[in-house]
Amino acid sequence: MLEKIKNLFISNEILKGNYGIERETLRVDNDGKLAMTLHSEEFGDKANNSYITTDFSESQIEVITPAFDNIEETYNFTRALYDIAAMEIGDEYLWPQSMPCIIPEDEKIPVAKYSEDNKASEEYRENLLKKYGGKKQLISGIHYNFSFDENIIKRLYENSNENLSYKEFKNNIYLKVARNYLRYRWLIVYLLGAAPVVHESFIDGCKCPLKKVSNAGYSSIGAISHRNGKCGYKNKIDLFPSYNTIGAYLESIANYIEDGIIESHKELYSQVRLKPSDTKSFTTSLLNDGIKYLEYRSIDVNPFEKGGIALDDLKFLQIFNIFLLVKEESDYKNWQEEALENQQIIAINGLEDVNLKSDGLLKSRESLGLEILNEIMYINNELSLGKEDVISNMIKKVKDSKLTYAYKVTKLIEENGYIESFITLANEYKKNAYNNRFKLEGYEDLELSTQILMKEAIKRGINVNIVDRSENFISLKKDNKIEYVKQATKTSKDTYVSVLIMENKTVTKRVLEEKGVKVPNGYEFNSLEEAKLMAKNYVNKPIVIKPKSTNFGIGINIFPQGATLEDIIRAFELAFKHDNTVLIEEFIKGKEYRFLVIDDKVVGILHRVPANVIGDGEKSIRELVEIKNQDPLRGKGYVTPLEKINLEENAKLFLKQQGKDFDYIPLLNEVVYLRENSNISTGGDSIDYTDDIPEKFKEIAVLAAKAAGAKICGVDMMLEDYRDENTNYAIIELNFNPAIHIHSYPYKGKERKIAIEVLKLLELI
Repeated sequence: MLEKIKNLFISNEILKGNYGIERETLRVDNDGKLAMTLHSEEFGDKANNSYITTDFSESQIEVITPAFDNIEETYNFTRALYDIAAMEIGDEYLWPQSMPCIIPEDEKIPVAKYSEDNKASEEYRENLLKKYGGKKQLISGIHYNFSFDENIIKRLYENSNENLSYKEFKNNIYLKVARNYLRYRWLIVYLLGAAPVVHESFIDGCKCPLKKVSNAGYSSIGAISHRNGKCGYKNKIDLFPSYNTIGAYLESIANYIEDGIIESHKELYSQVRLKPSDTKSFTTSLLNDGIKYLEYRSIDVNPFEKGGIALDDLKFLQIFNIFLLVKEESDYKNWQEEALENQQIIAINGLEDVNLKSDGLLKSRESLGLEILNEIMYINNELSLGKEDVISNMIKKVKDSKLTYAYKVTKLIEENGYIESFITLANEYKKNAYNNRFKLEGYEDLELSTQILMKEAIKRGINVNIVDRSENFISLKKDNKIEYVKQATKTSKDTYVSVLIMENKTVTKRVLEEKGVKVPNGYEFNSLEEAKLMAKNYVNKPIVIKPKSTNFGIGINIFPQGATLEDIIRAFELAFKHDNTVLIEEFIKGKEYRFLVIDDKVVGILHRVPANVIGDGEKSIRELVEIKNQDPLRGKGYVTPLEKINLEENAKLFLKQQGKDFDYIPLLNEVVYLRENSNISTGGDSIDYTDDIPEKFKEIAVLAAKAAGAKICGVDMMLEDYRDENTNYAIIELNFNPAIHIHSYPYKGKERKIAIEVLKLLELI
């Protein structure tokens, strides 16, 4: 098989596949006790959320990644899902360990609740509680979902001599991998096991001898994973279904059900599961469609990883899968019993120099582990897979058990106590999630508004797909409804003509005037020559010069105190770089506010303070800008809540009006503005005023959006005194693609959940 793979595939093809992770975790309070609160309503119906749901308990969150074709995306998504879940559970934490926190007696463990349509799911869990006890049901783990790229299997089939259908051939591939996984799973338990200690509240659920190792922590000598040992969740008796064929596998399960050992296939606890295309029609789908993917269930939650599993471990599993595919099988009759025995020896005492069995022969854990890893290294080298470093690290762990997660976890608990160790980690990860609240990890190359909308959709179980990454074009799907969205606010709800109206400043003014909405007086020029001829008429008058069609404040210059002829001409030149038509308008006194209108409702109002620095009496404007730009909230390209300040021609011209330049040293606490226009895109600061602006102006903003026929609209309004509903006002611009991130995460003030309003408009929630 190895030689065939080497001849048929180039190295970057061989590791292609589909990789997904399901991670279970308990919600806990600050003291490490199991949370008694309900699953957050923000996650929607747990039966229909494909990303965030519950497992056995109402307090047991399960996050599920889609199947990605590269493991980096899978890894990033585990971390992104953690961030989303952690931010919606109030002051609770996500327990970063497979073995439970402080847990109550069975009758007080809250079983997951379901709606009337899914009461069978609730009843199934109630039966598990009675049959196996609630404490073991709270053990959490990582389920690794895997399939080879379909083209790999097809090419192997086309080059095989077996007289089989494609479905039978594909099933045989996965059945072999499943059998070998069961044989060698002990190595995964050793390398990835991270549950060596249990809390005292769990002890009566554990059947192996334990001793106290720390404050409230108990373990056996050399334990690696009590989850995979006799303390773990398993069937009442050891079950060994046949993995020879699909028919034999299903017959085994049917016999267990008939004998009353289990109630359904879901109750068969196995370290590997054969997964069909249609999980709701398990038997029929497996028979008719064959195996879609495999689910490995031996992996513990890694406490040292926010998302529960390390990237290097995912990389190792990639090549481990290839090993399972090419490894020839022995005909040893009792291989399943032997595999289970090896698993339990490693789980309970694997850090010690234990002996394992290989086809009935005893071998030391180290020698057998190195034998397997050396085979894996040989496969890696033969196929040029580039995983030498990852495999070498695993070899080091086999040689020295002090390098394993289990040893490190044990030492951590011995030093700090069981609860204290994991609460400290949980607190650290929650802080990290808070710092990431405005972004979606793994998607930082997208505009921030798009990331925020994706996070909100994922949280609520709306299926998200990236259609065109470079264009920030995504699709959102719920049930049979699908919506396409570009840059978070370009949706099907706005017509093309409404976009054209908002793009064109002249048309915008005409439309608003017809509805009785006040706009600045002005004039438009269609050539730079014409503008220069008329420039003398505007010398020393408060004016604004801007391109006819612009967004993000590009090409705009504002002169509230008037300007010289030279500066007006220069402003015209800059504006004509961005459009063939340029407007000159009267400057409206007051401050500018951005009203965000979605579906005829103002959902956010910001005052955007122009790019500025505050002097310290020592540093120049140039140096102060450099320091301010180091704020982690500031970036480039709308991937952070604030943009970096750019010292370019417009800023130079604006400073000139003040008699300053970039080398000017402001006095202590002197505020120096670098632009008149206050766009966040040009380095401005955002301050939330949603609850402070009188209703009258909100109604005017809605009227303006309606006049343009816009369902999503950024209305820029000048207000002389925002507290006075009779103050002077004028709308200076409508924006067809308003950023939502500036309202979601303002520089100062209340953070607004704007993405929810977009999803409501799209009728997805």
